[in-house]
Amino acid sequence: MISNLFTKIFGSRNDRTIKNLRKTVALINALETQLEALSDEDLKAKTAEFRERYDNGQSLDDILPEAFAVVREASKRVNGMRHFDVQLLGGMVLHQGRIAEMRTGEGKTLTASLPAYLRGITGKGVHVITVNDYLAKRDAETNRPLFEFLGLTVGCNVPGMMPQQKKEAYAADITYGTNNEFGFDYLRDNMAFSINERVQRPLYYAVVDEVDSILIDEARTPLIISGPAEDSSQLYAEINTIVPLLELQEKEDEEGVEGDGDFTIDEKAKQVHLTERGQIKVEELLIERGLIEEGDSLYSAASITLLSHIYAALRAHKLYQKDIDYVVKENEVIIVDEHTGRTMEGRRWSEGLHQAVEAKEGVKIQNENQTLASITFQNYFRIYDTLAGMTGTADTEAFEFQSIYGLDTVVMPTNKPMIREDRADLVYLTQEEKYEAILVDIKDCQERGQPVLVGTISIESSEYLSQFLRKEKIKHNVLNAKFHAQEADIVADAGLPGTVTIATNMAGRGTDIVLGGNWQSEVEKLDNPTDEQIKAIKDAWQVRHDAVIAAGGLHIIGTERHESRRIDNQLRGRSGRQGDAGSSRFYLSMDDALMRIFAGERMTNMMRKLGMQRGEAIEHPWVNRAIENAQRKVEARNFDVRKQLLEYDDVANDQRRVVYSQRNELLEEGDISETISVIRGDVLGNTIDQYIAPQSLAEMWDIPGLEERLKQDFLIELPIAQWLADDNKLYEEKLRERIEEAVEQAYKEKEQQVGESVLRQFEKAIMLQSLDQHWKDHLAAMDHLRQGIHLRGYAQKNPKQEYKRESFELFSEMLENLKIDVVSILSKVQVRAEEDVEKVEEQHRKSENAPREYQHEEVEHVGGETPQGAVVSARAEPKVGRNEPCPCGSGQKFKQCCGKLK
Repeated sequence: MISNLFTKIFGSRNDRTIKNLRKTVALINALETQLEALSDEDLKAKTAEFRERYDNGQSLDDILPEAFAVVREASKRVNGMRHFDVQLLGGMVLHQGRIAEMRTGEGKTLTASLPAYLRGITGKGVHVITVNDYLAKRDAETNRPLFEFLGLTVGCNVPGMMPQQKKEAYAADITYGTNNEFGFDYLRDNMAFSINERVQRPLYYAVVDEVDSILIDEARTPLIISGPAEDSSQLYAEINTIVPLLELQEKEDEEGVEGDGDFTIDEKAKQVHLTERGQIKVEELLIERGLIEEGDSLYSAASITLLSHIYAALRAHKLYQKDIDYVVKENEVIIVDEHTGRTMEGRRWSEGLHQAVEAKEGVKIQNENQTLASITFQNYFRIYDTLAGMTGTADTEAFEFQSIYGLDTVVMPTNKPMIREDRADLVYLTQEEKYEAILVDIKDCQERGQPVLVGTISIESSEYLSQFLRKEKIKHNVLNAKFHAQEADIVADAGLPGTVTIATNMAGRGTDIVLGGNWQSEVEKLDNPTDEQIKAIKDAWQVRHDAVIAAGGLHIIGTERHESRRIDNQLRGRSGRQGDAGSSRFYLSMDDALMRIFAGERMTNMMRKLGMQRGEAIEHPWVNRAIENAQRKVEARNFDVRKQLLEYDDVANDQRRVVYSQRNELLEEGDISETISVIRGDVLGNTIDQYIAPQSLAEMWDIPGLEERLKQDFLIELPIAQWLADDNKLYEEKLRERIEEAVEQAYKEKEQQVGESVLRQFEKAIMLQSLDQHWKDHLAAMDHLRQGIHLRGYAQKNPKQEYKRESFELFSEMLENLKIDVVSILSKVQVRAEEDVEKVEEQHRKSENAPREYQHEEVEHVGGETPQGAVVSARAEPKVGRNEPCPCGSGQKFKQCCGKLK
């Protein structure tokens, strides 16, 4: 209450930020008349002037008012569009490296042109990042005339481009593209075999459009470049036959009472667990099929991989549903994005889940892939010197943006007041009653000529509702993952009077619904439209537009609450753009997933006891508040999962930075012979230590073993025993020196045979190839470690601490093995000519062409979640039960002795 009073008197932090920025807006507006008087040539010359001022040490903040005023004036002349004051505010927020929350229809594309120009004059490269290729191309083409008028170059980075084209796109002052493509290029650059193959420049400044979608919804999705691993499709098919034989245990075991099922499902955590009975049954079924030996356990070292197959198959059958989580199209399983309802071709779930779903659906099971390189979006975007973002809905996730990315969120005022009417939710007992009420609302809107957008959270719901409307002979369009091709046409018509559009998660569609329909798309369909035709289309549109406004604008109907308030707000945000009229209402039932999980049977029974009749609904602010609280709980859990994922990936990220930085140094160095010499000295020293322990007696030395080892690893035969027999004063230190000199001399002879330049090239090629191979194997080892680390909770150890410790050990081991490998190859291999070097490079480049996959990391076990019932503590000694004998030896019970409550 006191904080509310304080806000009323002094304004919120957001209000104070906007107030300060408005002072700069006044400066920009004051320059408008002066710039209007300039000729085109004089206006264009401003860019060179700004560049000179920046090069002479003037800060971008000092240049900002005039630069923004120049962009506004150029936009008026080139595009016929003038930036509103709120767009100038948004541009300043983006320049400062913050997130600008701008409502739908407020002109985010035009806003981004301001900081893109200002940062573009530095010549360091600005990246404008969108969610899909269509938007990247559209925004690049929209802004290209403006930037080129001002003398800046524009590039567009989309999949399928040749390396040279990509280089040109990145060399531009401003580069548009998708988050996936920028991330993949970063990984590919760090797999390149020479500097010339790299395409990106150092990451300087990025503006991320739909920032919540990319930095939050996609944050659990690592980018992975992978190559085919061994074929295990037959095993997935075999395991698939076992799952239907297992029975679900409806309730958890009560204490001391054994349940009657084989597995349990935790819907909230989206996890499946085998019961003890289930484990025994699975073992028997595996023995029957000859997959494990008689008497062998599911948890033995030989069978542990089968366990992950069993869990993948259980999740595929019991948690992942066709037409909700995925669709089957042309004999292929395609993931459906739960946030946008779009199909995601080319993406695959990891940890064997995708193959398990393929086995379940009876389609061709594609081979698993081995990770060659990976990074999460969280860690990729944190590499940029400055990161900024725009979205229509960021405020609900402001805490996450601040805590993970260090980004402040500033809510922009709208250009015109928002007049959309957001009505209270209606809650029905059953789904059938809910859909009947939706039908009544749609019919009412259609009769009044009001366009309706109905948002559903799954393809299944959209098709069910579509069937419902067809029965009633209500004409409508369906926009979901199955009908991508017609998307632009459907959105263009969605604002026509009385039009009914059903959309699966309207989030991220990137196109505004114009009331009265989109007259521009009508013009585009004509080959060579005349001025008269364009005027006729515009006049007809104006009549329709006025009719829709009179009917109440676009009406939004939500058929279910999404687990994230942000997605609900995105659906609502399609209506009421730029001060237009509009309304929204969510219809819910006690059968909906969110209501079922968080309200449960108790609430349903209570509603029945209150005497609710069929068709009656509850409408009360308390209900809305309860639903928002349920959504907050889910959002908090999802935030914890993302945060936990980041904590685990941070460990890998530290290692990735070290490896990539070393790799870049190798690429840039022409001669790495000094590094090779140091590595050879280390490896040789460690090898000698194993047979001649430092400061040990000569009787303890294993000379025959050392001679054999040097022959194996360094391809050199040294008569060490003879040296010692001939010289009784050959002590340990001198002996080491003699061996090192002999190995060094042998390498010099090799250098003389093949030529110095050829060997230098070969050293570099072998070093890069070995580093990449060991890094790839290390990533696989880290994956395996992460999958099982949660089990450490049962040993009363902290899984995160254990993961950090063991991953460091794995990393150290990887570096040691790398050294041994490089020295061994260089000592043994016979290089004849430059062709041999080229062969090594060619062999390595094959990994460049490995199939790229954008995989979904599964949440279960991914962050090493501590299992239910596991206690995490730092205790090293066993816990003593309160009724057990006290370990002090008194003979009394622990609770009556040392365990007595003080």
